[in-house]
Amino acid sequence: MPLEPNKPLSALVAEADAALRLNFQTEPTTRSAAPGRVNLIGEHIDYCDGFVLPFAIDRYIVISAAPNHLREARIGTTTQETVSLPLDQPQEPSTPTWANYLRGVIRGFQDCGIHIPGFDAHIVSSVPLGAGLSSSAALECAMAKLLEGLTQTSLDTRDLALLCQKAEHDFAHVPCGIMDQFASAFGKTDRLVLIDCRSEIPELVPFENPDLTVIIANTMVNHQLSDGGYAVRRRHTEEALATIGKPSWREVTLDDVTSRWDLLGDPVNRRARHVVGEIERTISAAAALSRNDFEALGPLMAASHDSLRDDFEVSCHELDLMVTIARSIGRSGGVIGARMTGGGFGGSTVTLCESAKAQSIAATLAETYQKSTGITPQIFASRPANGAHLIP
Repeated sequence: MPLEPNKPLSALVAEADAALRLNFQTEPTTRSAAPGRVNLIGEHIDYCDGFVLPFAIDRYIVISAAPNHLREARIGTTTQETVSLPLDQPQEPSTPTWANYLRGVIRGFQDCGIHIPGFDAHIVSSVPLGAGLSSSAALECAMAKLLEGLTQTSLDTRDLALLCQKAEHDFAHVPCGIMDQFASAFGKTDRLVLIDCRSEIPELVPFENPDLTVIIANTMVNHQLSDGGYAVRRRHTEEALATIGKPSWREVTLDDVTSRWDLLGDPVNRRARHVVGEIERTISAAAALSRNDFEALGPLMAASHDSLRDDFEVSCHELDLMVTIARSIGRSGGVIGARMTGGGFGGSTVTLCESAKAQSIAATLAETYQKSTGITPQIFASRPANGAHLIP
């Protein structure tokens, strides 16, 4: 099975424009786009003052819009019912629940005192849903960029990302860290986004070697981060830090964890071991990239996945299987490293590999995975792409 081709951004824009004309009989005046993301390494530590190393993928959510001279936003998609959101009152969480991501962003602009004119909009997407690729952050950032265009305002990129994170907290009730929104907002072509989650400062790390690519394998096992699993893991890390007695995870060592192992108790002690180890692995991965030592990334990615599987317990059989298949292909087959990516409980894996062997690697992943599970995966490749932006 070859790598799934990517729909060009221009094709998504044309699709959104056509749907806006069809559904609302109006010509588009404002368009925005925001990408999903994968995380090369650094999982479940963005809410622990850690470092994470994601990049924006070339899969986008695009919104095409035009003013409607009403006091409401009418927003349609290709898969969900059209919603009407009143703009003459503060937004609150409501139904349908998918629109809460939009409501949360609108509320953020309202809380900033920014007047939002009525508008019609249509959303299209090439970011797979429920695949651990941050479709929710892409939707939030695309809506925030759209509102910038409609209101002729310009938020600082960091402020825009934090506004979107708050929308996910308050309206989708997912206590996410800053990684997803920062990756979607700050992404750049041929750059990874190293995020210091304590200072909330991103640093762009070069990823320019055309001989390397990242294969993203969607296991097609969907997760729901709002079902409690994510929140429980975050609570475990908070309990661990309080027991250890340090003000930040950045000041915690592995000795701090092991010396309090029994006091922390299981599984909190294992959650703590993951956090400390993953912070160190991410720092090491960024250093390896800076010196073009790609071979050092493989063991770091392997250790990251094993820790997420065993200590943080957010992997699943399908994710483990996809990683095992990639590992079995090995370095001689072009695989440098593989791990799960995203919040877990299903979703996707990332495989760093040689570009020339990506097609054969994808074919092996798909064939072996399908034979074992009966599930046809979605497999595509991406290199770092541009983050959220307005489209002329």
